[in-house]
Amino acid sequence: MNGILQTTLLPSLLLLISVTLGAYAVFDFIGYVSARYRDRYLHETALELDDVLIQMPAGRLLDLSLAISALTAIVSFFLLSINGVAWMGGAALSVMAAILLFPLPRVILRMLRKRRLAKFNEQLEDVLMSISSSLKAGFSIQQAIEEVGEEGRPPISVEFRMLAQECRLGVPLTQALDNMNRRLGSEDFELVATAIITARQTGGELTGALERLAGLIRERLRIARKLHAITAMGRMQAWMIGAMPFALLIGLQYAAPSLISGVFDSLLGYVMLAAVLLLDVLGFLAIRKITSIDI
Repeated sequence: MNGILQTTLLPSLLLLISVTLGAYAVFDFIGYVSARYRDRYLHETALELDDVLIQMPAGRLLDLSLAISALTAIVSFFLLSINGVAWMGGAALSVMAAILLFPLPRVILRMLRKRRLAKFNEQLEDVLMSISSSLKAGFSIQQAIEEVGEEGRPPISVEFRMLAQECRLGVPLTQALDNMNRRLGSEDFELVATAIITARQTGGELTGALERLAGLIRERLRIARKLHAITAMGRMQAWMIGAMPFALLIGLQYAAPSLISGVFDSLLGYVMLAAVLLLDVLGFLAIRKITSIDI
């Protein structure tokens, strides 16, 4: 009897130790990956918040993302349960919805940054003509920049005001322009900064260069607006194609529940849902890539 116990107890004990060590290794790896992702998320979010001049800790945006995901999972599970979806299917769909909505705050933040940059580029043409006129009237480049910061409209007035403040604090104009260029990430302003720096180093005519840049920016904006109008139908098709599978799923759930009941009751159904979601996202991104034309 003792021999039987020893022969069964020892393998069971070894199996328990192996499972424990394996679980510890898995959880340790998950903790390491999550910590790295959190640090990267906070770093990138802090930069994006600085770009749009929003005074908010990056950790608060992460907390907001987690809260939105948790609320989405709870509400989705509740709505699916009262509509007769099995708890396993409801849990799977709720988790998928929570994962999809987790990056929503950062997506909105990037949209705000993109909109702010587009408005900055639209105002840049008039600002260049204003600086050129100020230089012709005898103003220095720093005085012209201060005038734009005081009399311009946001967001370009805010950026030029920060540029003027850096110059008042003793930062060289070249370094201040470089800082503003990195902060904005605007290709048009990069040309402006390069022109100003080159003119100061070589003694070239800055007013003519600024007027030519204003004409170049005006032409780029005209072409960009034309391309935006031409590709409007393609962008609409991307949204329609992306929303169609979800609309069909919701419609069939109410119109003919028996047709899709098997999808939420088997492993094959979940695999099919995951494949549809993946292909749908890839198709949406492919259409958006085609309709996004860089000038």
